[in-house]
Amino acid sequence: MEKTYNNKSIMTYILIIIGIIYIFPILLTFTNSLMSIGEIEENYSTEDGIFSDDDYKYIDMNIIPETVTFNQYRHIFLNTPTYINMFWNSVKLTFPILIGQLIVSSVVAYMFTVLRFKFKEILYFLYILVMLLPLQVTMVPNYIVADMLNIKDSYLAIIIPLIFNPFGVVLLRQYMKVFPYSYVEAAQMDGAGHLYIFTKLVLPMIKSGIVSLGILTFIDCWNIVDQAIVFIRESHRQPLSVFLSSINQGEIGVAFASSSFYAIPILLVFFYGQKYLEDGIQTAGLKG
Repeated sequence: MEKTYNNKSIMTYILIIIGIIYIFPILLTFTNSLMSIGEIEENYSTEDGIFSDDDYKYIDMNIIPETVTFNQYRHIFLNTPTYINMFWNSVKLTFPILIGQLIVSSVVAYMFTVLRFKFKEILYFLYILVMLLPLQVTMVPNYIVADMLNIKDSYLAIIIPLIFNPFGVVLLRQYMKVFPYSYVEAAQMDGAGHLYIFTKLVLPMIKSGIVSLGILTFIDCWNIVDQAIVFIRESHRQPLSVFLSSINQGEIGVAFASSSFYAIPILLVFFYGQKYLEDGIQTAGLKG
């Protein structure tokens, strides 16, 4: 008993240390965004660091600001209109993908779970295979198809492939497999069609799965970088995730504020749907 308790204590400490390592950059970014320009320049100046020599330079990292100020946020909202424009570019990319993927994934997952047709398992295996391919592999055929459709320099070149991302189908099918098929059979015996079964029986039962997919899709699409660089050539039409790299090359205080504000939507979505995400992951693993 004592050995088990010690093992649990060790694992707890290890998880706490890992958690601190992950949280520290986020905490540092947010607190530094509340510092004045002078304080940031003093902390991150390599000329007068607390340790320095000819080969290495060290900087001072302070988490708690001496004076809390919102001047960095005021600068990006009032003096950097490009930032707001890029923010709305991210919104225009993310929400069509989010809505489209939820609709397409739920319908296709229902088809793979309830309907009976030839070669269904082979087709589903191909979905899994495509899902496992790296982004760099699938981006090449996506670019070729976008060029054929004459949409390679538009948001559609990014939105359409991500709407049909097979990950959502695979995830929601796991939820639907937990759903008792006897309910579907009983509804069919009462004369219910697939539209009624899908909207009135299946969707309410997989609510946690839909929310989980929505959270994961939002986080993934909000952080789009590679697709935007490849398909969108005009810099003023690129999302904020790409624009942040150019902000980081300027004033470091503005970079902290920009990164903090950029992360707020992701944190809000995650904290709001954390319970659904945890329940969804547990439910999806009940039946393979």
